[in-house]
Amino acid sequence: MKVTIYTDGSARGNPDGPGGYGTIVVYVDPNGQEHIREYSGGFKKTTNNRMELMAAIIGLEALTKSCEVELYSDSQYLVKAFNEHWLEGWIIKGWKRGKNEPVKNVDLWQRLLQAMKPHKVTFNWVKGHDGHPQNERCDILATTAADGDNLAEDVVL
Repeated sequence: MKVTIYTDGSARGNPDGPGGYGTIVVYVDPNGQEHIREYSGGFKKTTNNRMELMAAIIGLEALTKSCEVELYSDSQYLVKAFNEHWLEGWIIKGWKRGKNEPVKNVDLWQRLLQAMKPHKVTFNWVKGHDGHPQNERCDILATTAADGDNLAEDVVL
């Protein structure tokens, strides 16, 4: 089965206020019908990078069958990690940055790797806020998510 996941995170400009992530999972059933599932949540004092990672994780963890996944995000932090050499060293082998500075968000990177295991995942970067329809879908959901503090009922963080 082929699935498209659109992700986004929104810091909302206030480190003490609600931030949010959102992910849209689009899949086509055997009858050719397109279905959309939305997962979103707000939470406080979280960086935008962590929100982007959470959006991708939640989208992948929502899949119950092995799928071919196209994942779209405007986060270079998320997408380029899977297109450049440092993922293997920093996350899997535990390299340190600079003067032994630990890598940030290792817990989420490891969770993302685990969520990817049953799937063939391709990461696509779309430039944010340029009217790109794929990115607009991400932005709308993330903004809605950021304005609330509720988590999707069927998602455990």
